Amino acid sequence: MPISRRDFARRSAVTGAGVAIVGSAGVLSSAPGALAAPGDGTGSGDGNAQGHGGGHRPELGYGPLIPDPDGILALPEGFSYQVLTHSGVTKLESGESTPAKHDGTAPFEGARGATLLVNNHELSGPRSEHDHPVPLTDGLVYDPAAPGGCTVVEVSKHGDHVTEWVGIAGTAQNCAGGSTPWGTWLTCEETTDRAGENGMTKDHGYVFEVDPHDRRANRDPQPIKALGRFDHEAVVVDSRRGHLYLTEDADEPNGLFFRWVPPSGFRHGRGRLRGLADDAGKLQAMKCFDSGGRFVEDLSHSTKTGVVYGVDWVDVPDRDARETPVREQFADHEITRARKLEGMWWGDGGAYFVSSYARAEDSPGEPHDGQVWFYDPKRRTVTLKVRLAVNKDPDQPGGLDGPDNITVSPYGGLILAEDGEGHQHLFGATDSGETYPLARNEFNLGTEEEPDYSEFAGVCFSADGSTLFASIQMPGILLAITGPWRRQRRR
Repeated sequence: MPISRRDFARRSAVTGAGVAIVGSAGVLSSAPGALAAPGDGTGSGDGNAQGHGGGHRPELGYGPLIPDPDGILALPEGFSYQVLTHSGVTKLESGESTPAKHDGTAPFEGARGATLLVNNHELSGPRSEHDHPVPLTDGLVYDPAAPGGCTVVEVSKHGDHVTEWVGIAGTAQNCAGGSTPWGTWLTCEETTDRAGENGMTKDHGYVFEVDPHDRRANRDPQPIKALGRFDHEAVVVDSRRGHLYLTEDADEPNGLFFRWVPPSGFRHGRGRLRGLADDAGKLQAMKCFDSGGRFVEDLSHSTKTGVVYGVDWVDVPDRDARETPVREQFADHEITRARKLEGMWWGDGGAYFVSSYARAEDSPGEPHDGQVWFYDPKRRTVTLKVRLAVNKDPDQPGGLDGPDNITVSPYGGLILAEDGEGHQHLFGATDSGETYPLARNEFNLGTEEEPDYSEFAGVCFSADGSTLFASIQMPGILLAITGPWRRQRRR
């Protein structure tokens, strides 16, 4: 049974916040010293991360990142990558170019050992503004004026054959999303453009379901309006309770963390979400309180990893935001906000979710360059697992900031995709509370004098854990990374 606010305050006061509530769950914490990854003298600029005590940990991570002569991806020794799709270079099975701006991705098991990857394309505004929009494949189009959508990428068992086709088209700014326990992908629109805005002919800001296994199931795409209309980022499914959790990447005011509770008697399965009534179930926003029962207005107030907040849920008055954006339907004292609520992944019985950064001008708490929270639905608490201090010099190699997409690693801890300033990395956060670089984007969109590196996105592991998939968002490159993976040691 979930704890009440009164029970949470009483138990925290007696035992100390997080001890009785969290139990033996590990804390993924990052001290400010873990931000910088000091060089090892090889000139690569990316050595092993520094731990809480500032000591060098040679066994942490996989070693220094080695520059790529092809200028795409720096990896540790023994690791390699394969380009699966490249916008403007590779082709769909229908002959059109791979769409641009790769984002959220999830893997699914295909036939004969193949892997199916559903890949979002975060394209917004009028189609005419994009060289490589998602093709308007007959029967798979929601709004013919919108440039975004998803493609499905089939990678053969041995990686020697790659095929790509459209899963859904005519959606807008498909950012992240999430996989379902029944084997489909929920793609999220990070926009609230109405019909008539930015050339759109239909309202946007919804979640759509894409089936990577059955192309017929994707015909005549319909938004799942029960999940609300807002700047959707990511979604995960609690298969035990049937709840869905959703993040909102928005500001002025900052975004919300949502829960959707299904109506009584509803059973999840392929295609069932799209059959729901627009007002089915309850869409609710998170409200947090600390160990003293005091309301927490914004997650940026938390400055120490391991802090635990209790959670209440507040019903959304108008989930379709007909008159007022969802996040503006609440007074500030009614819900808890956070800046740039982005990637999310289900694991360890709960939802890991990211607040990418916070600054003094847009958040009431302490500035940071990234938080990772864990929502425990059984205990109805959120725990701060990772906090990155402000990176004061992001142009220096090795600095980490701005986590976005996230996945739980089969080798322990988390893997995060960086969407920050300066250099862009894939980096790990271990169960013992340290960070380490795993890959660095070397695809320079700028000049030698003024380099520009796009964010990473769509980080996820294959079912057998042998391959890490990730994308360089611009121009849109989907990569498969393999190497001598090993479990990261606890401190």
